[in-house]
Amino acid sequence: MTHAAVRIIRQEHAALAAMLRSIVMLLDQHRRKGTMPDFATLRAMLFYVDEFPEKRHHPKETELLFPRLRACTPISRDLMDKLDNDHAWGERKIRHVEHALLAFEMLGEPRRLAFEQAMNEYVSFYLDHMAHEEREILPLAERVLSADDWRELDAAFGENRDLFSNHPAPDEVYASLFTRIVNAVPAPIGLGPAL
Repeated sequence: MTHAAVRIIRQEHAALAAMLRSIVMLLDQHRRKGTMPDFATLRAMLFYVDEFPEKRHHPKETELLFPRLRACTPISRDLMDKLDNDHAWGERKIRHVEHALLAFEMLGEPRRLAFEQAMNEYVSFYLDHMAHEEREILPLAERVLSADDWRELDAAFGENRDLFSNHPAPDEVYASLFTRIVNAVPAPIGLGPAL
């Protein structure tokens, strides 16, 4: 049986991966069409990438899951140190992407490539980070943590869910942001008019 904390981590990873891949697909679509993206939509998408993982998802892993694992087993401590380091650097990396987006918006086409490269590097970094957690850390946690550990982790992770998931009900402010993003992003990525 999969523990609630593990399901939540996987759901949050899936939501973040979908948002990251959608940004890349959207940029590819605009590049092929030779059009400029809707910068307000890109800013909203990056706001999600910044707001949820950096402020709500990572602290649960760094402050709750990883310390329990380190206390139970010496296995994968180097990997957990790397993942903690990724969490620490993640905020700096997203600021770099946000700055590159601002430069693209303010200075136009000459800054498109720099933004796309920064975005692609961030997406690769983040997808790799989540893959390590899912392939190595979560299975290790399921093997070594006690029932008491899981009760506490499940409760803590359940209190602080993805901003856009429905369980528990999403915050109305974030739900309206999500709706705005989905409705603005062009089809087939979102529900907006195709490019």
